[in-house]
Amino acid sequence: MEPLSADDDPAATLRSIFTEAGVEGFLHARDIDTDREVAFRADAPVIVASIRKVPVALAYARQAATGQLDRAARHTITSANREGGGTGTDSCLHDVTMSTRDLAFFMLSMSDNAATDKLMEILGVDHVRALTAELGCPHLPVGRYRDLWDPVWAELGIDPDGDIDAQLDQVSEERIRGLAMLDPTRSASSTPREITALLTAIWRDRAGPAEACAEVRELMSRQLSTHRLIAGFDADVKVAAKNGALWGVLNEAGVAQYPDGGRYAVAVFLRLPALNGRNPAADAAIGRAARTAVDHLRRTRPDTTF
Repeated sequence: MEPLSADDDPAATLRSIFTEAGVEGFLHARDIDTDREVAFRADAPVIVASIRKVPVALAYARQAATGQLDRAARHTITSANREGGGTGTDSCLHDVTMSTRDLAFFMLSMSDNAATDKLMEILGVDHVRALTAELGCPHLPVGRYRDLWDPVWAELGIDPDGDIDAQLDQVSEERIRGLAMLDPTRSASSTPREITALLTAIWRDRAGPAEACAEVRELMSRQLSTHRLIAGFDADVKVAAKNGALWGVLNEAGVAQYPDGGRYAVAVFLRLPALNGRNPAADAAIGRAARTAVDHLRRTRPDTTF
């Protein structure tokens, strides 16, 4: 393999994008049909946040495709599923009833945590955990959101039955940054390479029945957020994606499909200097980094790892 020239090496561009945005970046991109790749710290452990919802959707779709679940069956989201302050039904004041399919739709389109917990209740934590192991992501966080957050409240000394926001206002940034939940070496995590492998299996119809994989692809195409990964691509490129965010963490992973049939799985994970608040520079960096990697793959260069 001949060495890449400076013009063919996206490492400098990716590093510049992340540096300019003031973030620490991790990326993996994969040509779904040839397995060519671009990797930038792609095997480092990262906090996946709500990207964990993709295998939950796959578990639902596999059971629906095989007749184990009824897509039209009605389920009620109650206060037992809601934490409040989130999106979708998680912020509703009253019980909401919807179909199994629509739980998955709310989960992926607007990252609804309450809908996710209801689906986890229906599917079973052990079933979803076994699926993530089967698909090569054995360390992904699996469980109801309330169960995942209980150790956090305990670590911070917060009463989960009290006013969580008011209590968090009294917690120092240093203590939050020290949480095990935000340290991928001490908590459930994955890597950018694992996430693109998962997406590749879904897009190749190898993650389950073709019907199930197609349903997950369609649900991911409904994500309402379009200002990060999706914003990096031209309007004629179809992008299906799932984002994720936590204190000081911002991520997105998805597949960009071009009019000529080219399909590219890409996962971008960022660590931010601030714990909360809007970060337009980081949002833009996700799209710019994803586009840089995919453009490189479309020039049919050799695999590149940094």
